[in-house]
Amino acid sequence: MEIRWFGHSFFELTVDSKVKKEIKIFFDPYSSEIGLAPPENLEADIVFTSHNHADHNNLKIFKKIDLAITGAGEYSVKGLDIKGIPSFHDSNEGKDRGMNIIYTLEAEKIKLVHLGDLGQSLTEEQLKKIDGVDILMVPVGGPFSLSGKDSVKVIKQIEPKIIIPMHYKLPGVKLDLKEVDDFLKEMGVGEVEPTRKLSIKSSLLENKEMEVVVMERIKN
Repeated sequence: MEIRWFGHSFFELTVDSKVKKEIKIFFDPYSSEIGLAPPENLEADIVFTSHNHADHNNLKIFKKIDLAITGAGEYSVKGLDIKGIPSFHDSNEGKDRGMNIIYTLEAEKIKLVHLGDLGQSLTEEQLKKIDGVDILMVPVGGPFSLSGKDSVKVIKQIEPKIIIPMHYKLPGVKLDLKEVDDFLKEMGVGEVEPTRKLSIKSSLLENKEMEVVVMERIKN
């Protein structure tokens, strides 16, 4: 499994399954409205969007998409088991910013979860559905979703092996977000050297205990 990050909540995931090799999966592609130029002419096997806001749903940058998943439910696609779990974009039961979809995906004996623009602590029912997380992509910049402090609470609920922060302030981003350093302080983590591409095998996760991985933004 390989993970790359284009900034904000936009990730590229490359995985193998028994059905197909090098499946290209993307999460939450953003529009240039946020102040960053997204990559273009991408080809995707699967694209996930957590909610219908311009910084998470820009499908127009893809020249080919086999399947776009935009809602809750259980899916079996190209040999992968996928769940879309309903959640709220805010701490007021969606009354402020609406709904959000949490996605879980299992591939290569690794369970990955992308929280989208989650704005709430998780319920017992949600926790049961995402149980046993290896890699967690979590928003940390507030104020439209979890803040650094709130994200730490959710991380402690989930107890993943690898934590990848997302949705925080980057040079050029016009949104009022906090920088990743705020989250790292809340986690009690010092400076982390950014990773350009994260390559993971299930065997490497056995002894991991909530390691924070900060990704380097890929600029296309």
